[in-house]
Amino acid sequence: MAIDAWLLQQCKAGNHPPTLRFYTWQPPAISLGYHQKRFPEAWQQLADAGTLDLVRRPTGGRAVLHQGDLTYAVILSGMRGKRLAVYEYICEFLIAGWKRLGIPLFYGQQGRGYREVANCFQMATGADLVTAKGEKLIGSAQLRRGETVLQHGSMPLNPDPELFEKVFNQAPSFPDFNLSQGDIIAALKAAAEDCFQTKFVTQPLTAKEWEGIK
Repeated sequence: MAIDAWLLQQCKAGNHPPTLRFYTWQPPAISLGYHQKRFPEAWQQLADAGTLDLVRRPTGGRAVLHQGDLTYAVILSGMRGKRLAVYEYICEFLIAGWKRLGIPLFYGQQGRGYREVANCFQMATGADLVTAKGEKLIGSAQLRRGETVLQHGSMPLNPDPELFEKVFNQAPSFPDFNLSQGDIIAALKAAAEDCFQTKFVTQPLTAKEWEGIK
């Protein structure tokens, strides 16, 4: 999350090109939305026990359990227009990438009562992507700084049912795909290059960049 926030700042300042990231989490973590003030005391107890980390996103939305999921982040400049239009523009690479994998995605329908739900994946709003069966596959959130946008989201691929139930007091219900993480990343990267008309070059962060992030 800190890397995403730093990349947004650097891209806005013109010091970094458009960026596409994919990452996983170790140890598991719950990320809270920027404005999510209340959360169960049990989550803090799990964090104190070392079961997981408890972090806050720079973006909004509800809590996400990052365990067995693949997180994506897109940072782009020159994004003009209304928030929804920009969101849908960025989501096109997700829709196109999963279509390459044989899985069509659609926008969710639910909207009312979202603020009363702690678990991001319990409801699929119009800002989420779901399968043809209505199963929520991707929950995303966005942060804008002028014409520079950070959008990131989670794709649950192999959640731990026991940990999920500890956190949300319910069993996980996610699509089950026979796809490797590498295949998913490759398809999404190719789709992003087509949608954003740019070439993404894979490279690690430098020591100087890590210092800036810290």
